[in-house]
Amino acid sequence: MSISRFLLLLCIAVSVSGEDKPAVVINTQETETGPTNATEALKLMTLPAGFRATVFAAEPNIEQPIGMAFDDRGRLWIAECHTYAESRINFQTNLFDRIVILEDTNGDGKFDKRKVFFDKAQKLTSVAVGFGGVWALAAPNLLFFPDRDGDDVPDGPPQVILDGWDGHKVRHNIVNGLKWGPDGWLYGRHGILATSAVGKPGTPDEQRTKLNCGVWRFHPTRHTFEVVAQGTTNPWGHDWDATGQLFLINTVIGHLWHIVPGALYRRMYGEHFNANHYEVIEQTADHFHWDTGGEKWNDNKRKLTPTTDLAGGGHAHSGMMIYLGDNWPAAQHGSVFTVNLHGRRLNSDRLERRGTSFVGKHGPDFARTTDPWFRAVELDYGNDGGVYMLDWSDIGECHENDGVHRTSGRIYKITNGQPKSPASTDLAKLTDTELVKLLTHPNEWYPRHAQRLLQERAATRTLAVPTRSALLKLFEQSKTDPHRLRALWSMRVIGGTTVSRDPSTKTSLPSLALDALLQHSSEHVRWWAIQFLAEDNAFTPAVLAQLAKMAKSDSSGLVRLALASALPKIPMADRWTVAEPLAARAEDAEDRTQSLMIWYGIESAVGADTKRGLKLAAGTKSALLRQFIARRVTAPATTTSVVPTK
Repeated sequence: MSISRFLLLLCIAVSVSGEDKPAVVINTQETETGPTNATEALKLMTLPAGFRATVFAAEPNIEQPIGMAFDDRGRLWIAECHTYAESRINFQTNLFDRIVILEDTNGDGKFDKRKVFFDKAQKLTSVAVGFGGVWALAAPNLLFFPDRDGDDVPDGPPQVILDGWDGHKVRHNIVNGLKWGPDGWLYGRHGILATSAVGKPGTPDEQRTKLNCGVWRFHPTRHTFEVVAQGTTNPWGHDWDATGQLFLINTVIGHLWHIVPGALYRRMYGEHFNANHYEVIEQTADHFHWDTGGEKWNDNKRKLTPTTDLAGGGHAHSGMMIYLGDNWPAAQHGSVFTVNLHGRRLNSDRLERRGTSFVGKHGPDFARTTDPWFRAVELDYGNDGGVYMLDWSDIGECHENDGVHRTSGRIYKITNGQPKSPASTDLAKLTDTELVKLLTHPNEWYPRHAQRLLQERAATRTLAVPTRSALLKLFEQSKTDPHRLRALWSMRVIGGTTVSRDPSTKTSLPSLALDALLQHSSEHVRWWAIQFLAEDNAFTPAVLAQLAKMAKSDSSGLVRLALASALPKIPMADRWTVAEPLAARAEDAEDRTQSLMIWYGIESAVGADTKRGLKLAAGTKSALLRQFIARRVTAPATTTSVVPTK
C-alpha cells in the first residue's frame, strides 16, 4: 500500500460520553484489514484451566492504552497515547493524548462508566493517582493535575513538577512507568536512546540530573529527585515482591533484573557516566526467551522458530507484574509475569535467592494468543485480584517502521473463575484504624493503597494520633515478613522512624528506631533499615559501628548487598570501616554482583586514598576487587564522568 493511500485512512475517535471532543486520528499502519474484533480476539487467547478472560474495554471506548493506574475506589485510569511518533512521519503536533477513567460497577469484568479526565496531553506514557491529584509523564514534563475534591475534573491547568525529559528523538525509549514504591516514592523508568537533564523548572543545566536507561524516583512531598540504578535498554515494566525488592523487565540484552540502589547494569550500547566502573552487573534471569545459540536477538521479528518458541517467544518484553493478588492460585503467587510481544504470550519466571541477590528461573508460559494484532504493553492486578492487560493492538512494534494504528486498543481482564466482589467502599473514606487493618489484607493491592493514604494524611496533618501506636503494635506482633514490613513502610512514610542515639531525631510520639532495627531477626527488616538510614544520611558514629559489625558478621547475603548499596552515601572518610570487612567476606568472594556493588561504592574513595585502597585489596577475598583496585590506582588521572552516547 502506498503512503498516499494509507494516509487517506482517516478515522474519527468516537466518544461514549458528551464530555469528549471528537478528534481526527490518522491511521498510518500499512495493512489492508483492521484489527481483529475484540470479541474474536478473545477467542484466540489460551489460558490455564479454570481461568477466564473478558474484554474490559475496547475501541472506540479506549484507544492506544499505554499506561494504567488504580485509584482508591478500584477504578482504572488509562493513559492513551495517540501521539506515538513514527520513524517516517510524525503527527504528534496534530494530535493529543488522553487520561481516561474506566469503572466496572457490577463486577462483570467489563467497564460500564467512562470519563475523560484530560484530553490535551502529548507524549503521554503513564499516569499515577495520589496526594490530591493525578501525576502524568508527558515528555518533557512530569505533570501534576490537582483534583483536591476528587470530582475527576482538574482544579486548574497541570503543574510542571519536573522538566528536561528528552522526548524529541525518542519513541519507544521515552520516559515512562509511574508507580508508587513501598518507600513512599514515585518511581519511573527511562530508555537508552537519549540522555535527559532533569530538574525543577528553571534549574540551570549544570545543576540538573543527567540520566538515560535506568530507574529513577521522585518524592511527592519533599520534591526530591534521584536516580536509583542505571543500565539495561528499554525498560517498560517494574514491580516489587512481597518484601519490597524491586525487579525490572527489559528487552534485547536480557529480560529480568533485580534493581539495587546504586547498581550499574549492562547496557545495549554506550558507556555509563562513571568511566571507572570497569564492569557491569548482568541480568537476574538465568535464561533468555530466544535461541541464543542459533539466532540473533532480532531474528524473531521476522519469523518465530521452533527453538525460540520453546524458549519463550523472543526478546521483546513489555509490562511486568509480580502477582500478589488473592484471585489467582497459590502456584502463581509471587511469580513474575511479562508480555512477550513477538511470542504473543505472557512469560512467567519464578524468583529464587542466589548469593546476595536473586535468580529468575524459567517458568511455563501463562497465556498465549494467535491474534496477529496482539501487542500488550502493561499488566497489573486490581482490588478483586483480577489482572488487567493493556493491548496496544497493532501489527508493528515499538520502532513503528510500518506506521501506527491509532484507533485500536483494548483492555483484557484475566481472572481465576469469578472473583469475589471487592468492597465498594472508597478507601479514602476509611478511618486510619481501618486503613491499618488493611495492611494485612491478602491482596497486596489494599496494603499499597492504604499505606499511600496514611502517607497523604501525615503530609496534610490529618493523621489520627493513635495511628502510630497501631502501626507499632502491628510491627511488633506480626508473624510474617510481609505484614511486618507493611507496618515498617507505613511508619516510615508517616514520619515514624528515627535514630535512637541521635538527639536531633528524638520524638515523644511512638517510633521505630532504625539503628535498633539493624539487629532485628528478619533479614528483610535489616535490609530496609539500612536503606532508610542511607536515604536519611544518618551515619552517626554509633550507626557506622553497627554497620561495620554487620559487614563482618551478618549471615544474610541480602543484608550484605544492602550494605554495599549504601556505601556511596556514607561519607568517604568513613566508608572504609564498612567496606573493608564487607570485602573480606569469603562467602562472597565469587559473588560477582556483590563485588561490583562494593566496587561502585569504593571507586571514588580508592581514587582519593590509594593507600587505604591497597589495604582493602590486601584483605579482600574477591579477585575482582583486587584487580579493579590495582587498575584504579595505576590509571592516569582522568575525569570519572562521561556522557553516554549512542
